[in-house]
Amino acid sequence: MPEPPPPAGILMGFDFGEKRIGVAVGNTLTASARPLCSVDASRRNGKFAAIADLVAQWQPAGLIVGLPLAREGHVQLRTVQARHFANQLHGRFGVPVAMVDERWTSREAEDGGAVDVDAESARLILEQYLRSCA
Repeated sequence: MPEPPPPAGILMGFDFGEKRIGVAVGNTLTASARPLCSVDASRRNGKFAAIADLVAQWQPAGLIVGLPLAREGHVQLRTVQARHFANQLHGRFGVPVAMVDERWTSREAEDGGAVDVDAESARLILEQYLRSCA
């Protein structure tokens, strides 16, 4: 069963990675998103402090995290790590968190010539979620 959409308003999208986490911001009213930045993910406390600053600044109604499934759709180690990250976001910030299949977003961002591939991937993840709610 699909998760109910978060309340109308601002959403933040995340492309989880062990080195960097791409972040995007979007709006349910316009069904559009834009890349925001990448957060250094190498230090646990540092990444959550940076994300907390962004959440405080944008005050999103919900958070969308990319779900990195294997090419065939199977669960892999990164899938488990992304789910753990999504649970941490929900626990820390208390806003609804949804996950979206993110297969091929990094490739699409690279092929599109993105300056910040991680942030652009987060935008693609967020826009995919917004389209699924329309």
